Amino acid sequence: MTLALNPQQAAAVRHPGGPLLVLAGAGSGKTRVLTARIAYLIQEQGVAPQRIFAVTFTNKAAGEMRSRVATLLGADPKGLWIGTFHSLSARLLRREAAALGFGPNFTIYDQDDSESFIKRLLEQRGLSPKANPPRAIHAVISSAKNHLLLPEELGAQAESPLERAAADIYATLGPALRQANAMDFDDLLLHPLTLFREHPERLAYWQQRFEHVLVDEFQDTNAAQYRLVKLLAAQHTNLCVVGDDDQAIYGWRGADVRHMLSFQQDFPGATLIKLEQNYRSTQVILDAANGVIAENTRRLGKTLFTATPGGEPVTLLAAADERDEAEWLAAELVRRSAEADVPYEGMAILYRTNAQSRPLEEAFRFRGIPYRLVGAVSFYERREVKDVLAYLRLIANPADDEAFVRIVNVPRRGIGDASLSQLLRTATQWGRPLLETARAAERIADLRPNVREAFQALARLIDELRARVADADPATALEQVIAAVGYGPYLADEGPEGIERLENVQELIAGAAAWAETAVDEGDEGGATSSIERYLTQAALVTSADQGTGDPTGVTLMTVHMAKGLEWPVVTLAGLEDGLFPLARAAAEPGGLEEERRLCYVGLTRAREKLYLSWARTRYRNGRLELSESSRFLEALPPAVVEQRSTTPQWDRARHAGGARRGARAPVEIEWEAEASQDAPRYIAGERVRHRKFGSGVVRAVSGSGRELKVMVEFDDSEIGTKQLLVAYAGLEREWESA
Repeated sequence: MTLALNPQQAAAVRHPGGPLLVLAGAGSGKTRVLTARIAYLIQEQGVAPQRIFAVTFTNKAAGEMRSRVATLLGADPKGLWIGTFHSLSARLLRREAAALGFGPNFTIYDQDDSESFIKRLLEQRGLSPKANPPRAIHAVISSAKNHLLLPEELGAQAESPLERAAADIYATLGPALRQANAMDFDDLLLHPLTLFREHPERLAYWQQRFEHVLVDEFQDTNAAQYRLVKLLAAQHTNLCVVGDDDQAIYGWRGADVRHMLSFQQDFPGATLIKLEQNYRSTQVILDAANGVIAENTRRLGKTLFTATPGGEPVTLLAAADERDEAEWLAAELVRRSAEADVPYEGMAILYRTNAQSRPLEEAFRFRGIPYRLVGAVSFYERREVKDVLAYLRLIANPADDEAFVRIVNVPRRGIGDASLSQLLRTATQWGRPLLETARAAERIADLRPNVREAFQALARLIDELRARVADADPATALEQVIAAVGYGPYLADEGPEGIERLENVQELIAGAAAWAETAVDEGDEGGATSSIERYLTQAALVTSADQGTGDPTGVTLMTVHMAKGLEWPVVTLAGLEDGLFPLARAAAEPGGLEEERRLCYVGLTRAREKLYLSWARTRYRNGRLELSESSRFLEALPPAVVEQRSTTPQWDRARHAGGARRGARAPVEIEWEAEASQDAPRYIAGERVRHRKFGSGVVRAVSGSGRELKVMVEFDDSEIGTKQLLVAYAGLEREWESA
């Protein structure tokens, strides 16, 4: 195994055994260390691949690491357990399902399935889904599971009617899911712990089975995940965890950075290795990032450095509003693409909330800049994709009631809500799955004869499809299902939108075929599951971070959370205003500001060559135009690494040259006309604007102020003529001469 490693990386790779904490700064080569250590264990230490349990944070990272290990070894590491916590837990549970009262063909419910399931449980118990929104109930239960709280513990500490209802539903959820032979995302982490607690001999088996446990992104583990790896490594303590406490950004979903901070107490004698040499960013970018993160107090502490000094300064943009911000950034990326020969796919704009993408998308479309939006609606969340997969789920797991409810009248079979409600009541009385109940619909007296026949015909169809595709590959199974149920003509009847949906269904089939080509054979260790069941597991565990919509050769637009683990030559961190980044509510939460600062640090360290930071003095938020202040995080930037830009020509630069306190905060002190008088118009007579509906025109007059600010616009289209518009709601955009 030949791989260039610095002394700290080499020490981590060749660690002889026992607990190891690798504190790996951003861009310090942690993936290289993890993959090299796996290869070292296999090649140099003679550890069999199937005795290694390696956890990654994303499906994509798992695929890349497996590929890198194969390259280092010169052969595929057959039998290696590598994947996310959810995927590895699902793999273990397929084998152990019977001990927990499940079949190995259990369904994995996504958030929509879970919320729909909870809605039905609420209705069964006479609780109003309006007063107890299923999404809110699901969030309370999910948080309880992530913190390892039992239903009775949640009930004991419940303070609101919603929490009491959640505790009530939580108590019934386990048995109800077991009857449906289904698990939700949180169950995938909890059921292995239940198995190990109730069946010590199975814990002993898996402890002996895995000789080495490795965990990537350790700072983002929650209580259940940490307990799982501690149990697996309890006998041999060959637990190697790699992470960065400065990049712990998932506290809101149960991750606990204290696991990393207390690792050396949990495992006395643990070895600590710090990776501080950065191989990604320029020193200027690192100076900016180090300056920001140093403000946090709860950290193990490290300072990133690079062998390459210097670099372009960090550009800090102060914009008039979010449209100016978007227009300036779009123009700058066009310029940079042309002058520096950086392709658009080498650029990214990161923001705190998904809502910030709208003005950026509009500016990009106006200039014809290709872009890729990540984290919007996932491909697997689209209606047509969920419909077709629901058929496959019901074939694989006849007890999957959520799948049955989804497809019972898709395509239409003349089964109304009242008939379905009757079937649901009967299934509950009989204690049987919906499909089995539909098969015996002739015994349900309250159903009309034609509806009974419709239910039985659907049951026959599913039974026939199961017999036909049970051993088929997923792509073939999908094709057979789509043809048998007439899903193509059903979509075609919807017109142009239906044709587009049909294209997504074809894409699903193509993706299933591609999956089959590269699917790792889990062999006996995965349980006796079919390729369809394994494909459904993979489809259920895909996250929006694994996908994007738009042009793959374009600029990437995504939230900072989504950008974790990624990098680009040119990165912009947009919307750096107090109240937005950091979010206003963070200041009120324990540790909230520190987590927001870590999130900012993650954003800064995504950049390799050039970093832009931007903020807007005014921004429309919650339907109102609000004055903003630059983010407090910008105050920690070393002034020497920052160059400032502005979209507002009204500044009196000479008056303020050199007189500002701390470079990053200077824009707040500059007397901007709209701050000197909040009544100052944001438009001037004679400038060109465009309106989404009316097109382009010229501002002829400006009147009013604040929320009552109005503009008189003479539109180019003579049929539209001149209109008076209320600026707060008009959605006007300036037409820039440079466009």
